[in-house]
Amino acid sequence: MCAPPGRRSNGLLWRGQPSRAGGGSAAQARKQRDGEEGAAAMQAAGEAEVLLRAATRERLEKFAQLRGKTVQTGSFWDIVVITAVDKKQEIAYQQQLSQKLKRKELPLGVHYHVFVDPPGPKIGNGGSTLHVLQCLEERYGDKWDSFTVILIHSGGYSQRLPNASALGKIFTALPFGDPVYQMLDLKLAMYIDFPLHMNPGILITCADDIELYSTEATEFIRFDQPGFTALAHPSSLTIGTTHGVFVLEPASLLTEKGQLEYRSCHRFLHKPSIARMRQSGAVCERGHCPASSPGGQGNSNVISECVYTDSLFYIDHTTAKLLLAFYKQMGMLCCEIDAYGDFLQALGPGATPNYAKNLENVTKEESGLVEIREKIFELLKGLPLNVVLLNNSKFYHIGTTCEYLFHFTSDRKLKSEMGLMPNVFSICPDSVEDTGKSACIIHSILGPRCSVAPGSVVEYSWLGPEVSVGTNSIISGCYIDTKADIPPNTFIATLSVRIDGEVMYVSMAFGTEDNLKKKVTDLADTHLINFFGISLGQCLELWGLRISDELFSGDETCRGLWTARLFPICSTLSDSLKVSLGILNSAQNTLPFKLNGFKLLSVEEMLRHKDVEDMLRFRHQLYEEISLQKLKRESDL
Repeated sequence: MCAPPGRRSNGLLWRGQPSRAGGGSAAQARKQRDGEEGAAAMQAAGEAEVLLRAATRERLEKFAQLRGKTVQTGSFWDIVVITAVDKKQEIAYQQQLSQKLKRKELPLGVHYHVFVDPPGPKIGNGGSTLHVLQCLEERYGDKWDSFTVILIHSGGYSQRLPNASALGKIFTALPFGDPVYQMLDLKLAMYIDFPLHMNPGILITCADDIELYSTEATEFIRFDQPGFTALAHPSSLTIGTTHGVFVLEPASLLTEKGQLEYRSCHRFLHKPSIARMRQSGAVCERGHCPASSPGGQGNSNVISECVYTDSLFYIDHTTAKLLLAFYKQMGMLCCEIDAYGDFLQALGPGATPNYAKNLENVTKEESGLVEIREKIFELLKGLPLNVVLLNNSKFYHIGTTCEYLFHFTSDRKLKSEMGLMPNVFSICPDSVEDTGKSACIIHSILGPRCSVAPGSVVEYSWLGPEVSVGTNSIISGCYIDTKADIPPNTFIATLSVRIDGEVMYVSMAFGTEDNLKKKVTDLADTHLINFFGISLGQCLELWGLRISDELFSGDETCRGLWTARLFPICSTLSDSLKVSLGILNSAQNTLPFKLNGFKLLSVEEMLRHKDVEDMLRFRHQLYEEISLQKLKRESDL
């Protein structure tokens, strides 16, 4: 978005044309002006940070007041929907929702639903959106078009953040709150004002991102226009290459330039190149704009250009019914549809059907995709794409191990904005608490001499007194009662599984930078997959395992770390952890560690056999023990 020269509004400095300097040399005047502009921009950035922090804390406090209380009609969402990719995930989500409601962690008097994708081919979050519309109509009949609905896409197995694979990204624990907040709580908190200023319709968002924003005290984000309405965040051009980018219609002379602006979108670009952003007119000049940080637009710096990128969007009920009628007409979907790329690219007066044949950003080419994209374009063309510009906002993505570790341990801005803590509902030795500024402990018990290095996260775990955790590591759901030195850059998570009716335990272990999504089709290419930094083929020799079809679960197109049968089934939590640490030690030090005597599972099989009830039982046992120890500490004081 372009603004008048020198316009400063609500703590945001707009870069205009340089004014003429009077007296002195041109170079001195330019230097002085640059210094003044830099100082003004830094001041504006500081003011914007203060406003963002205050607005975020206010929303969190509002939500805290609603937890466990029955909400009045119209003051909160009528319906909260979470999507699941299969029946197993649906059951896991329902169990966790039930427990959260029982513990009064969520507002009451709301309809909470988990809707599972239909069996058959994957349908993507776009197909999942269409299916949810049908589920709502089947459940509520004609009444559903009078409700405000939030739809949170949480289907999928979180291969890039596997500590969320078993129980879901939407239930990822966050380092703040009492009781501990999960992503679901945060989503509901950050959008707490939306239903009050929304016509009946559906807000569509994802489970692994965070949007923070501020507005003037008298301003509210309104979702009251027909068609689609999307939030837009000022971002660097580099960030724009991995997101959706809005090409805005020219602003009216009456348009207010502030923290919040309502604009129309000429066309929507999906993960465009920087050259395409420029050619399309998406690039705006600004004096203060979020620059890139790992996983999102997290730091504020003075830069001259920005684009507006997407996060969530809303559809009114007339549009929802249009999409539902299309879904019924299509019958079963045979390919993945992207709710962002395939819906939003059809909108606005500048939209063309050319994107339908562009498969650059498609992870898997499917035969029917181009045809269905063309049908979606014909269905939606001419519909408006309204855009709400949040000029003082941040967008954070927490969907990979890198992003998760950075934002929870090192990102000072996010810590400040949300009040993230190094130690949340945990029992830790003083040494860990003292250095906790750059380590993160959530819902865990650590023994007296246990140490956790900076940059690491421990969640839902019990670590004994002789455990040390190296830097940049993730420890999740683990029970370690013996001496253990966990090397740096380690990911390890223990799952309960049910095998032949009996509860057993398996610990998956990887390097935090291992690529669990990488696949090979030829067994001879197994050496191209890396485990903890070395060739998987070399590791298999150390472990006494042979490269064969039996090494991998699933079909021959899915051979990779996700489907490799590497992890032993054990009868206890602690034994499972010991064996997997042995696997890591073997890989790290190229030492033999024979696995051919064990029954082994892949991560894909672990999720298929997971016992959610037992994993939640372990978390509850931790909760009871932490509560008791905290009470004892208080009474001792």
